[in-house]
Amino acid sequence: MNEILRTLLRLAQMSLILAMALAAYLGVRLWLDAEQVAHALPEFTERTAEPCGACHVNPGGGGPRTLRGLLWAARGRPDDVPQLPGMLISPEITDGLELYDIACAGCHGNSGEGLYAIDLAQRSISKAATRSFIRRGIPELDMPAFEGQFTDEQLEALSAFVAELSLGPPLPSEFLLPPAEFTCLATIPMSCGGN
Repeated sequence: MNEILRTLLRLAQMSLILAMALAAYLGVRLWLDAEQVAHALPEFTERTAEPCGACHVNPGGGGPRTLRGLLWAARGRPDDVPQLPGMLISPEITDGLELYDIACAGCHGNSGEGLYAIDLAQRSISKAATRSFIRRGIPELDMPAFEGQFTDEQLEALSAFVAELSLGPPLPSEFLLPPAEFTCLATIPMSCGGN
């Protein structure tokens, strides 16, 4: 009789161990498979003194990150967003409007109306001056230099687009993507989705 009890006790112990292992496995599996919610944090813009578009494809922030944003996150989100001198911002893109959307709209606005940087509309900036500003930046206005981040063909297309944009009023809205919609409440920390 003692032998039967010991065998039953061992079976119960093994069943308990297997049940615990299965529960641990399922718990880890559920955690890994669960949708990971990330939050767009506007305080990063304040901390880094960079617009959301420096790190995110969407100038309004949230969603996929740019190469600078990926590098910034990989470095532990320091106070300074890394610069990428000598690396092309948008390889193979040659359309001035597309280049503007990628590199300029985050600061200057989708239609040149100015967000974090000066408005460009109705400023009559020449193509040569625009090219120089893009390449060398304007440190006193916190405009970064983009030297080596555009090919000559891209720089020509972007300069021409910005110079043309600076001659008139902001672009009509039918040429622009709608602005990002934010559903978070500034009064509730961590209520913004994204990333």
